[in-house]
Amino acid sequence: MTLRLILIRHAKSSWNDPFSDDHARVLNARGRASATTIGTWMAKHGYVPQIVLCSDAARTQETAKLILPALTPPPRLRLSAMLYHAAPDTVFDMVKQETAPVVAVIGHNPGIGMLANALVETPPAHRRFGDYPTGATTVIDFATDTWLNIKRRSGQCKAFVVPRDLIGATGHEMD
Repeated sequence: MTLRLILIRHAKSSWNDPFSDDHARVLNARGRASATTIGTWMAKHGYVPQIVLCSDAARTQETAKLILPALTPPPRLRLSAMLYHAAPDTVFDMVKQETAPVVAVIGHNPGIGMLANALVETPPAHRRFGDYPTGATTVIDFATDTWLNIKRRSGQCKAFVVPRDLIGATGHEMD
């Protein structure tokens, strides 16, 4: 059996008010377009989780609400305050508690990017994998039947994409 983990960094958020509460920041227009495009990409390639673990921050929840409508069947969404700016080990510990074979996590850097880097055996040859920009999404497969057996550097990177790969610098969707 194969398990699949999809690690998604929230889409681009707004910095219109630099004094606003970080937890309450929402997505900007580019972020909303990016999240929708990531959802479409996931559906097109069959990257559909049964459950999505999501930070309870406004920008991660909004990212989830824009990705999930593209996915069939719709995954369950579980919000968690523990995922707000979580360390990689915290995110990984939450995944290990799951029983579904395909799990997605929508979280924040540096934790989400650090976890992706720690789990893949061979990083993808994408120049942005190391810094894991907003909207970055990695699909990692593991040759095991339980999340408890997952070890660092044991995952096979099936895909890595950033919104700009799909939308382009102009903000228009690319073929």
